Amino acid sequence: MRFDEGRAGVGKIGVAGAVAMAVTVLAVVGAACVGVWSTRASPAPRSTELDLSEFQLTFDEPFDKLDVSAWGPGTRWIAHTPWNGDFGDAQFVNPTPGFPFSVENGILKIEARRGNDGKWRSGLLASTDHYGRGFSQQYGYFEMRAKLPKGSGLWPAFWLVSNTDPDTSVELDILEYYGRFPDSYQSVVHLWKKSSRGRALHDVKHHPVPAHSLTQAFHTYGALVDPDWIVLYLDRHEVTRMATPPEFRRPLFILLNLAMGGGWPIDQAPNPSFMEVDYVRAFKKRDQ
Repeated sequence: MRFDEGRAGVGKIGVAGAVAMAVTVLAVVGAACVGVWSTRASPAPRSTELDLSEFQLTFDEPFDKLDVSAWGPGTRWIAHTPWNGDFGDAQFVNPTPGFPFSVENGILKIEARRGNDGKWRSGLLASTDHYGRGFSQQYGYFEMRAKLPKGSGLWPAFWLVSNTDPDTSVELDILEYYGRFPDSYQSVVHLWKKSSRGRALHDVKHHPVPAHSLTQAFHTYGALVDPDWIVLYLDRHEVTRMATPPEFRRPLFILLNLAMGGGWPIDQAPNPSFMEVDYVRAFKKRDQ
């Protein structure tokens, strides 16, 4: 979700157990948003480099092959959100040979393509299924190395979710990139209220980068989550941090996708478009 400097966009769906929920659109003019704010991250912490010497690898997806099914069980990834909620202007489709996923030389390509019917289709991967089977982890460092697609209307993301609590679902968008704005990306902490006992929070951090740099080369996007801090990294250098909401002190599962739109037009999006992913990994402190 973004609300900043005259740019209006749409966030990914707020998770609510196994029930799909509607995307909320925030318009800049006349928007009434409680608990929603946006800040541009300070470049000062960028000198802080991540040290993983006290961590152990707990999840390693090198994409030498892809173990995916539509809904599981028994595969490393499923091709939909576990709560069965699509978002954006491209349908996330069941995997078929060569589309929307392909793997070559250790690189996963997620393809967005407009069909002869004029509709866009693309891909999403989630590390747990509808019943919570698969990989999730409380605390630790989560990282993706990827090259992002170039073009207005494209909306790739790398994110973490926990949605088992009856009152509040949590979402950490480590990377959200709007192709319309090639000189920045954003990270977002979401709390999605599911009952009167829950609370809502949407904290957006914008990270300036050299224009088109994220579409020209591979970079790593990471988040360290511990009981006190959520720390965001680009190429293992800190870009921002925020205090960990208590709702984030629970296991998180991994999602990555190539979506479209997010509140922006898709009429100029290249057809086809590709998000390239080298790996997805997770680490955990040995004493946790």
